[in-house]
Amino acid sequence: MRAPEKILVIRLSSVGDIILTSPLLRVLRAKFPGARIDYLVKSEYAELVKFNPHVSNVIQLASGTQGELAKLKTDIHNAEYDCILDLHNSLRSRWLRTFSGARIVRVVNKRAVRRLALVKWKKNFFRTIVPVADRYLETAASLGVENDGEGLEIHVPEEIRLLTESKLSRISSGPAAAVVGLVPGARHFTKRWPQERFVEIGVQIAKMRSAKLLLFGSKEEELVCSDIAQLINSASGSGAAINLAGKLSLLETAVAFDTCSVVVTNDTGLMHLAAARKRKVVAIFGSTVKEFGFFPYGTENIVLENTGLACRPCTHIGRATCPLGHFNCMNQISAEEVLQAVSTISKLKLWEESSHSSSVRDTASR
Repeated sequence: MRAPEKILVIRLSSVGDIILTSPLLRVLRAKFPGARIDYLVKSEYAELVKFNPHVSNVIQLASGTQGELAKLKTDIHNAEYDCILDLHNSLRSRWLRTFSGARIVRVVNKRAVRRLALVKWKKNFFRTIVPVADRYLETAASLGVENDGEGLEIHVPEEIRLLTESKLSRISSGPAAAVVGLVPGARHFTKRWPQERFVEIGVQIAKMRSAKLLLFGSKEEELVCSDIAQLINSASGSGAAINLAGKLSLLETAVAFDTCSVVVTNDTGLMHLAAARKRKVVAIFGSTVKEFGFFPYGTENIVLENTGLACRPCTHIGRATCPLGHFNCMNQISAEEVLQAVSTISKLKLWEESSHSSSVRDTASR
């Protein structure tokens, strides 16, 4: 096969999915150092790839109107790409790649039939659990690329790093013995561990000497994260919890993650951003399961999930409500389990010996 000189990678959204394409971009550049590698993405997610040195050009889809799509389709045809890698495989991406003239077109295998069987009939036909990042690499296997084992990456310009560090220094008071990141949000309700549980673990962590908790999330999650931070600080009698939700861009969040010993997160895009910064991750899964491939990749992690429920998974993306009304997939994951995982993965001692009790709970020694 003749080596491609012009490659178009299509992944329009969302945060986690785009970050999971980073290993593919890296190995494509290593395999074809002189090739033009373009990336098509929605404008709201462009910052995740625009500084990636392995990408030649970022093509942004702004409005998604019929006129914009028609022009984009023409531009793709006129660019004369040798190879198109469609990592989205949606109606929109299929339409854009059709009649492109590319001699090589490869489409990601989403395991959609097996996924449907697991969600709808609870029949598990996944012989192995293949991470989504590896599925993207599979898509380009015929080009001779192989996984380099380096995991995810996100590229942050020096000026953004310095700006973020300046922001953090203004809102944080002095150095901390331990910094723990909390990500209480997620787009869908059934992916969110109850807020009061985040308060529970936050209060326990805040009792550590010089500990800090950084709460991360989108602008829409700012109020929720603010409430959690205030409740932690009130119950612990400290100012350990700092709400950063809505105050940082995605790249600034990546820099802030670098300060964390461990990140406790729901199954959401910021989980993958933390993995890309090689943070230790404790991930809490509710209505989704690891078989779908979206779990922390290439970094030390613990995934907590209620594996004993016959109703799980009830969706592959999340739901607005629990279809059975009990929400046991999340409600039955206790604060103690999460603290145990944090202690195990980070080696932080979260339970101090008390003179009022002979019972000492030091999970870090396990």
